[in-house]
Amino acid sequence: MKKVYIGADHAGVLIKDFVKQLFEKRGFEVEDMGTHTTERVDYPDYAKKVAKAVAADKDSWGVLICGTGIGMSIAANKIKGIRAAEVHDYYTAKMARAHNDANVLCFGERVVGEGVIESIVEAWCETHFEGGRHLNRVKKIMALEEEC
Repeated sequence: MKKVYIGADHAGVLIKDFVKQLFEKRGFEVEDMGTHTTERVDYPDYAKKVAKAVAADKDSWGVLICGTGIGMSIAANKIKGIRAAEVHDYYTAKMARAHNDANVLCFGERVVGEGVIESIVEAWCETHFEGGRHLNRVKKIMALEEEC
């Protein structure tokens, strides 16, 4: 069973349980890494927790939710081994998996509603990395971690 690590800041916490349930209904084990209240917190702290867990557990995925998804994706991508993708809809979620082999899904509670989130999770779970011409590109992305 694939594991999903999920985290949110105060601007993403209200939708987090809904997202957890979507993954659990699909048979995933979900570990909630916080936050659990709407009290103001710093999103990089939760991005770091989730991204480090995913980097250590290569067969897992991460989900990060903030107000827009932007800050979480930027912060998560600072962790070696992470390919975090900020998505807004079914198509961007599908392409993040198919072409970029993204391992952390990021979106914003203030940007997408429950119906769109359902389609994002569907695309994320049902799409596999295509490999082929995309594999070399992903390798180049990962090699940047060694250059910088």
